[in-house]
Amino acid sequence: MINRVVLIGRLTKDVEVRYTQSGVAVGTFSLAVNRPFTNASGEREADFINGVIWRKAAENFVNFTHKGALVAIEGRLQTRNYEDGNGKRVYVTEVVADNFSLLEKKSDGQQTSPKTQAPDPFANQVNKPNELDISDDDLPF
Repeated sequence: MINRVVLIGRLTKDVEVRYTQSGVAVGTFSLAVNRPFTNASGEREADFINGVIWRKAAENFVNFTHKGALVAIEGRLQTRNYEDGNGKRVYVTEVVADNFSLLEKKSDGQQTSPKTQAPDPFANQVNKPNELDISDDDLPF
């Protein structure tokens, strides 16, 4: 059996991180994912999907994302239920994220929580689509 989910969307609010009694980080988030079609009015609708992310990934997710950030989430669907204060059974379906990817560059006006940021290894490369730096000796024919 397979339970695998991959979503690409925008965070609807900043990720909220809390810690369990044993000190394990847990982050909660909501992702707006556009549907691949338009409705009868020609407008694109979105699904708002709740998710949870654990441990170091949760701490990284909260530190490197913000409301509106375009992210990819990999994980699995999970359902759970509990009894609310009024004795009513509440059912919850959410994505439990294993991994995430940032899909856009951080804007210049934003600060990152950690003051050190890894250098971009491709920052000084010039993209010339029709030029290749290959000599005739490198060609196999």
